[in-house]
Amino acid sequence: MISEWFQRVGSSIPRGFSRYFILELLKKTPHTGKEIIDAGVKQSQGIWKPSPGLIYPLLGRLLDEGLIEETKSGKYQITRKGKSTADDLDSVNDIVKKQLDVLFRIGNVGRFVALDVLERVSSMGALLSSNVSNMTKEETTKYKKFLESELRKMEKQTDKRKEKEIKID
Repeated sequence: MISEWFQRVGSSIPRGFSRYFILELLKKTPHTGKEIIDAGVKQSQGIWKPSPGLIYPLLGRLLDEGLIEETKSGKYQITRKGKSTADDLDSVNDIVKKQLDVLFRIGNVGRFVALDVLERVSSMGALLSSNVSNMTKEETTKYKKFLESELRKMEKQTDKRKEKEIKID
């Protein structure tokens, strides 16, 4: 999933992406800081080259926030809190992806709107992901409910449009 994302956005890595990348990577297996850097380069096919000056301070913040922990062997692994945070981010991403899929089906106008929305949502998502540990559970729940509500509205509109198309045929 992350490598697909790199193909879509190219070299414009939004703020907060590094946090998301690290959490997703550590969900699979523990890594050292160097392994995290190498994985970023490999998955982006060289487009993104995270520096030690980015990764190590970020690992320190993730440790302070209780999202990851360091093992005796010097590797970092995700904590229960970190996994929960990453899962919440995945849920939000899935909701946004479904909304964008609907917009892309509308046609050229929908595509233009969808690309604009994608840019805005990416910025907002990056900002949220960089601050998710500071959000209360109520704030996270409220935002998630809002996105789910918007998705339901879009699905109803899509269903109505399909019904109209069937009646016309």
